[in-house]
Amino acid sequence: MRVEQLELSEWESALPSDGFEVFHLPEALEVVDRHTDAEMKLFGGFKGQQPIALLPVFVQQKSVGTAVTSPPPSMGIPRMGPILMPTSPKRRKQEKVNNEFTEKVLQQVGTDLDLDGRLAEAGVESPTAERVLDTLDVDSRLTLFRMECNAAYGDPRPYAWGNLQVEPNFTYFLDLEDRETEEVRKSFSKSLRREIGDAEDLDVTVECEGVSGARDIYRATEERFAEQDEPFGLSWAYVRDLFEALAEDDRARAYVARDADGEYLSGITALYSNDHAYFWQGGAKCIYEGTAVNSLIHWRLIEDVVEDPPVESVTQYDLMGANTERLCRYKAKFGADLEPYYVVESSGAAMNVAKRAYKLVQ
Repeated sequence: MRVEQLELSEWESALPSDGFEVFHLPEALEVVDRHTDAEMKLFGGFKGQQPIALLPVFVQQKSVGTAVTSPPPSMGIPRMGPILMPTSPKRRKQEKVNNEFTEKVLQQVGTDLDLDGRLAEAGVESPTAERVLDTLDVDSRLTLFRMECNAAYGDPRPYAWGNLQVEPNFTYFLDLEDRETEEVRKSFSKSLRREIGDAEDLDVTVECEGVSGARDIYRATEERFAEQDEPFGLSWAYVRDLFEALAEDDRARAYVARDADGEYLSGITALYSNDHAYFWQGGAKCIYEGTAVNSLIHWRLIEDVVEDPPVESVTQYDLMGANTERLCRYKAKFGADLEPYYVVESSGAAMNVAKRAYKLVQ
């Protein structure tokens, strides 16, 4: 395998038709790169001229050391990480691509790879030893590595074999492929169906709005975080630029609920990859005339994905929030599937200091 650092135009050409997140899109990466103080590096693995693996990373230097992250922290990006596109359906060859790409990329971002020697010292044999990531020498290098993987990336073992910490996180995927709206609605819990019906009886409209609607959603979200005494690090300039860049291809929509006088009640900013619609921002709790209106906003979004999707290939709604206990009771009412994705990061006492320096922990 040959691994190269790519320009954004080359990344766009190498991107597959599915199996990636919305923030893997070149227009999203360009905005993120413009608004972060980390250096973006785009890596591509090739077999001949055929792209078979991709990974965006963001490298940030501070006095405590170097952070290599995917996605960069504090940018409101739920997942990023590697994209694998092996040309063979055989498990052995897929694992070979994964192992080789992991090793070669980490070599290029400056980590030490001597897994053979370490395994030999420990008396352990591995048939893939030369192709997997060795432990990061965190005590001397203070190199922090953290990656929240693409949901389609199901094999983080090369990182675990390299003595990095690998933990599952979760999201909710509501499957909408080849389903009618009535079928989807019937799969909701009784209480959620009743809540949507009650909101439909109100004098409330839910419409897709442009950047002004996204601004209203941003402000309401910022206020909600402040009420809960929680940090909210996203700037309006970043959210605006991202929304406008993605909206050019109808990959961003602002669903806004308003009362009869046109006053803002609540809203959701949705983003779209080729596979998923994402509940990205908004949804601050709103009770209007005794009825919660957020469920109606979700329902309007879901109806559009089923009946007239902004991206024709979208088949699932990513509800997010599955890692926050207080949100799960509500999200589970949609009857969505609980799906794992993986967080890979450096471990150890030195890394705990680095994580705080890079704002990777609260």
